[in-house]
Amino acid sequence: MEYRKLGTTDLDVSLICLGTMTFGEQNTEAEGHEQMDYALDQGINIFDTAELYSIPPKAETQGSTERIIGTWFQNSGKRSDVILATKVVGRSPHMPWFRGKDHCLDRANIEQALEDSLKRLNTDYIDLYQLHWPDRAVNNFGTLDFHGGMYDAKAEEDILNVLHILQDQIKAGKIRYVGLSNETPWGTMTFLQLAEKHGLPMMQSVQNQYNLLSRTYDSGMAEVSMHTKCGLLAYSPLARGRLTGKYLGGRLPPGSSKTMDKRQSRYDKPRSVQATQDYVAIAEQHGLDAAQMAIAYVNTKPYVTTNIIGATSMEQLKTNIAAIDLTLSDEVITAIDNVHKDNPNPSEN
Repeated sequence: MEYRKLGTTDLDVSLICLGTMTFGEQNTEAEGHEQMDYALDQGINIFDTAELYSIPPKAETQGSTERIIGTWFQNSGKRSDVILATKVVGRSPHMPWFRGKDHCLDRANIEQALEDSLKRLNTDYIDLYQLHWPDRAVNNFGTLDFHGGMYDAKAEEDILNVLHILQDQIKAGKIRYVGLSNETPWGTMTFLQLAEKHGLPMMQSVQNQYNLLSRTYDSGMAEVSMHTKCGLLAYSPLARGRLTGKYLGGRLPPGSSKTMDKRQSRYDKPRSVQATQDYVAIAEQHGLDAAQMAIAYVNTKPYVTTNIIGATSMEQLKTNIAAIDLTLSDEVITAIDNVHKDNPNPSEN
C-alpha cells in the first residue's frame, strides 16, 4: 500500500480509502464488518462515511453506515487503527429528515450533527470532519453552468462563521482536522484564506468527484490542491460502477447499485455510455481489468491524497484494492487521454 500526507497534518493516509456508503443498504452489518477487516489487513487506514449514508439517501436508512462502522469499532477495538472521515450535510430542503427542512451549516446543526455521528460511530472524536456540500448554490453534482442565482453576497461571512464553529469543536477534542467536499476553487481558496487570516482551522482536503467520465477537477481545483496541499479525496473513481463495464448493453446485474438507486444518473447519458465503451475497450486491448484501470488512472494524479473505492461484494473489494499494484503504461495513459480529448467530461452538463 502507498501512503500520502493528509494536507499539512502529520497523518499519512493510504492511497486507497474504504468508502462505506453501501453499508446499511446494499451491504448488511456483517458484510460491512468483513469489508473493514479485509481493508485494514490490506494496509488501508482511512475509512470514509457521512451522516447522509447509506445511499440512496432516505430517512429510514440515514445514519445506518455510521452505525455499522460504530459496531465494528466496538467489537474489534480497532478505532485507533483507523483514520475516520465523516461529513455533515449542507442545506438540502428536499431531505427534511436532517434536523428539519431548513437545516444548514450553522452552529446548532453542525453541533447536533457531530454529536449524532459520534454516538452512531461509538467514538469520541472524528479524524477528518468534512462539509458534505456548501450551503450556497454551486455548480456541482454534474452541473457546469453558472447562473446569477448562484451568487451569494453573504458567502464569505458564512464561511468565516463555519470556521469558528469548527474551531470550537477542535478545541473540545471532538474533531482533529477538517475538510471540504463538492467544493469549488473560489470556495476552497476562501476557506483557506480566511483560516490563515483569522488563525482558524485550515481545510486539509477536498472530497470531489474524479473519474474517467468526469475530470473537471483538473480545471482549477487541481492547481489549488498542488499549491495549498489541500489534496483531493477522489470519490466515484468507477463512476458508480459504470466504468467496470458491467452495465453496458443494457445489463443490470442483480444487487448492483443501479438496481437499488433509481435516481437519474449523469453517468447514463449517451456520451457517457460511449466513453465508457471506449475506456473498457482500452482495458480489454491491454489485458487489464477495466475497474482496476480506472482506479489506477486516478492514482497517477499527484494532487490526489486518497482514492475512495467502494464495493458491494468481497470479490469487487479485492479487485478494487488490488488496483494499488497496477502501474499503467504510457501507451494505456495516452489511449485514455485520447478518448478524453475526443469526448471530455461526458457526465457533466
